[in-house]
Amino acid sequence: MDFKKELITLLSKELGEIILKKEDFTSLISVPPDQRLGDYAFPCFKLGKNPKEEAEKLKARIKLSKSFSKIEVAGPYLNFFICPEVLAKETLTKIFKEKEDYGIGKDKKEIVIEFCGPNTNKPLHLGHVRNMAIGDATRRILVKQGNNVHPVNIINDRGIHICQSMIAYQKWGKGKTPDKKGDHFVGDYYVLFSKKSKEDETMKAEAQELLLKWEQGDKETIKLWKQMNKWVLEGFKETYQRFGIKFEKEYSESDYYQNGKEIVLEGLKKKKFHKNEEGAIVVNLEEFNLPNKVVLRADGTSIYITQDMYLAQLRYDDFKFNKMVYVVASEQNNHFKQLFKILELLNKPYANNLYHLSYGLVNLPSGRMKSREGTVVDADDIMNEISSLAETEIRKRYDQLSEKDIKKRAEMIALGAIKFFMLKTDASRDIIFNPEESLSFEGETGPYLQYTHARSCSILRKAEKNNVVNDFSLLSTNSELAILKLLNQFPEKIKESAANYKPHLICRYLLDLAQAYNEFYHQSQVISEDKELMNARLHLVDSVRQVLHNGLDLLGIKSPEEM
Repeated sequence: MDFKKELITLLSKELGEIILKKEDFTSLISVPPDQRLGDYAFPCFKLGKNPKEEAEKLKARIKLSKSFSKIEVAGPYLNFFICPEVLAKETLTKIFKEKEDYGIGKDKKEIVIEFCGPNTNKPLHLGHVRNMAIGDATRRILVKQGNNVHPVNIINDRGIHICQSMIAYQKWGKGKTPDKKGDHFVGDYYVLFSKKSKEDETMKAEAQELLLKWEQGDKETIKLWKQMNKWVLEGFKETYQRFGIKFEKEYSESDYYQNGKEIVLEGLKKKKFHKNEEGAIVVNLEEFNLPNKVVLRADGTSIYITQDMYLAQLRYDDFKFNKMVYVVASEQNNHFKQLFKILELLNKPYANNLYHLSYGLVNLPSGRMKSREGTVVDADDIMNEISSLAETEIRKRYDQLSEKDIKKRAEMIALGAIKFFMLKTDASRDIIFNPEESLSFEGETGPYLQYTHARSCSILRKAEKNNVVNDFSLLSTNSELAILKLLNQFPEKIKESAANYKPHLICRYLLDLAQAYNEFYHQSQVISEDKELMNARLHLVDSVRQVLHNGLDLLGIKSPEEM
């Protein structure tokens, strides 16, 4: 049951003439910081000069439904208490009935979400891991909220960096084919170019010449470019599969980098853009507190923003989206502000439906990573390292598992550890990734949540649960009520997370639920001689298990039944 919605109906009935919109009630109602103050608080400041007196008057007028047990005045606030028995019955019954569907919303938007955006000259790295974790979790949350979501990728497969790895391969590759994952194979030549070009400055000029040959369509250059790109993309595909993501459509920069000129010329014709003294086409953005931006060079060549203007239109043509979300690092904050403002100036119908989900850098305890120096931690390597650490821990704990089960469980725990660490902090903030910390079975980690889920499964295996609870009022301790309130909040938490594109809100919710559940577990005996109480508590345990499963799935994390 949506108790907040029911409360809004109660209040609007009494205060409809004073507070006209139900949306106003939604924003005014809050959850008190201490559960002893009630489950919902309504401020009475808008009702008159003496809010406390108005709260007393309103309390006298309201006739509570069976969902609420009492109202109390606390200063200018009116505090509402949910009836514990109704809370238990409605929440547990709904979870038992809906299972994986518990928490589904009713939004019906078409949403495109772009994430990953790799270059085809090196493997995916730790920064991409955070990008993929955020992108995929956001996609899952938006889908759970009822939207039709289209995940897309932009492959940056042209430019000077690509040519640098090609030059190194021409010089030292000697026609070799990959003896390792294709993206790692090509990435070695990118690092080699960086090293050798410090010794021989002419190599940089050679890379520029190769880029010119590529742009002119030189057959041999294109042939090598296609072959090396193929190796890299095959490697990326393996990493995507292991990480549990896939894209509905991938756009290659090489197909679109020349496009966008028509949009620029349209802006010039409408006098939204102008030519500067050098002949470049520019848009003035200073009045919007943004730097002015060149959108087409004087020689007629495109830049990134030219291409992005075209791609925004192409995605709209492909999907007729209501929202387009770009998951791109915070280093590009200014770029997207400029892009969105330019499309708005051009009166594009989708211009106000674009959102940049900006995320901070991922650093290591040793400092910032650098691709060309070979100090970047590759995505595959970090997955291998943490999976190996998890495997070591599993071998210590269990000596009866088969090799296959050990590997499978280690991979599940490792990916859960990585994804949760990347997601638990607000995306806008920089983070320092610590592999050992991420894998801890205690504290605010993915394995802690997975272990809590496995523990609940263990309890349920030990006891046969009757599907009928005769007396929900038996769930009355503070720890039980704390869990019930959190379980009831799950759909609202998904809605909030989807509306703000913030997966870390789901992480925080799951940690709160797991901590509340573990407090209950240590304080209360679930399996006992009192069959009615045991059955009620088993339903509570099963509901926690279900919501942990649903919540972890939103983050792209699997829920093991044993650990």
